[in-house]
Amino acid sequence: MYLLQGLGTTLLITAFAAIIGIVLGFLIAIIRSTYDQTGKMKFLNAICNVYLTVIRGTPTMVQLLIMYYVIFASSNLNKVVVAFLAFGINSGAYVAEIVRSGIMSIDRGQLEAGRSLGFSYASTMWYIIMPQAFKNVLPALANEFIVLLKETSICGYIGLMDLTRGGDIIRSRTYNAFMPLLAVALIYLILVMILSSLVRQLERRLRNSER
Repeated sequence: MYLLQGLGTTLLITAFAAIIGIVLGFLIAIIRSTYDQTGKMKFLNAICNVYLTVIRGTPTMVQLLIMYYVIFASSNLNKVVVAFLAFGINSGAYVAEIVRSGIMSIDRGQLEAGRSLGFSYASTMWYIIMPQAFKNVLPALANEFIVLLKETSICGYIGLMDLTRGGDIIRSRTYNAFMPLLAVALIYLILVMILSSLVRQLERRLRNSER
């Protein structure tokens, strides 16, 4: 029961954190790539640079602890919400750089061709650039979500019953470390294998759609 409860919490945090990371990452990537290509959004680009520097320059565990013990210390916000906010904000920084690299890898002629056909900058990005960029960065995005899934194992530091914490509780009560921790490792391995398989299927569909 500890493992099942912990698994549910881990999957819930990972899912919501991934959604936050994708939305935040794509917005930041668009702002930064727009600045790189047109010089516009200078102020927003500066804010994004500060965000990326701080998030990527500090450990995820420290960010989680600051979020729980400092930012939301005086509130009664659910620990699960605090966790997926912390992990989502952290993931957003890495997703942003992954997506931006994908956008910048698309030949500038694609953007110019879209504009010459009468598309606005936003429409060109949405209909022409972003689909190609998404296909290029899909493996890197999948790797980021795998890392995110495994990073949730530190949720126990704020008292959350995640998968790793569940295994640790079993270890402390049975005085047997091998079986519960091995079970936790196997569950994480199975989850990663399932996620990797889904990504491979998506990649095959994208390749088939090109043909």
